[in-house]
Amino acid sequence: MTRDVRVTVLGSGSWGTTVAGLAASNAPTLLWARSPETAEEITTQHTNSRYLGDRRLSSKLRATSDLQEAAEHADVLVVGVPSHSMRTVLTEASPHLRPWIPVISLAKGLEPDSRKRPTQVLEECLPGHSVGLLAGPNIAGEIAEGLAAAAVIATPDTAVAAALQPLFARPRFRVYTNHDVLGCELGGILKNIVAIASGMGDGLGVGMNTRAMVISRGLAEMTRIGEAMGADPRTFAGLTGLGDLMATCMSSASRNRRVGEELASGKSIDEVLEGMTQVAEGVKTARSVVELAEEHEVAAPIAGEVDGVVNEGRTPAQAYRGLQKIAAGSEYEAA
Repeated sequence: MTRDVRVTVLGSGSWGTTVAGLAASNAPTLLWARSPETAEEITTQHTNSRYLGDRRLSSKLRATSDLQEAAEHADVLVVGVPSHSMRTVLTEASPHLRPWIPVISLAKGLEPDSRKRPTQVLEECLPGHSVGLLAGPNIAGEIAEGLAAAAVIATPDTAVAAALQPLFARPRFRVYTNHDVLGCELGGILKNIVAIASGMGDGLGVGMNTRAMVISRGLAEMTRIGEAMGADPRTFAGLTGLGDLMATCMSSASRNRRVGEELASGKSIDEVLEGMTQVAEGVKTARSVVELAEEHEVAAPIAGEVDGVVNEGRTPAQAYRGLQKIAAGSEYEAA
């Protein structure tokens, strides 16, 4: 008899914990938390009150604060730590991982300074492993409550993606596959910038028409950048593009949207971040996205205005006035 495939999830934030809960219903799953207290709560009380309130987790889910134990457990490794700390965690975990096991990223940001995507960091830190990602329009709290949702497993090898699908699929959580890792990953990264812009619009009371304009032009901006970098433009019309963009721009649970709203209320970016318990990846990623767009000679006015607010002290009102100054050409053009 062969033993069950064992899943390890690194990172006990809201999304990492939720994905671990999904996997625990299908396979033996171990969640790594930095805090021993959080690990104990998840294992014994089946809650993660810091990030998911009183929502109940699978009683089969175990957690540990011992990174070596978590790494040695894995037949499949899911990395749910923020992009800026991924390399540090993987460097510590890598000596304890078995060769060749597949590794899946949950992160939706870029590594500071290097501007590398999470899957690129995984490939550098864990050479020889099959690398992919799980992404989509996934508000963690809703999925933890059992509301219907869908996501995409993206790997270059469709056979690997198909083998991983059953580990995360649930009756109300549908998992699709996609071979366009670059497009799926960029969708999750770039939509955070647009969500900050959308949140600023909410806070300024610009109205639904303006919000719809920003979101739709944001999608066009995302697609332009992705296509210039080699992604399939069709990916941006799917779950990891338009789907994730809609959820992040519209949900009251969206951290990046909340950043935009609070900036529009007059708070500084430091004040906004001090009041948050989780990372809003769009804040750390805005400058890197502007640099990527410039590097690939792609116009990215929305990313530019968001970067001006979070990194240069511009106000949300000034950012929206900046967008209004752009002359409109063909809808298929950049402006």
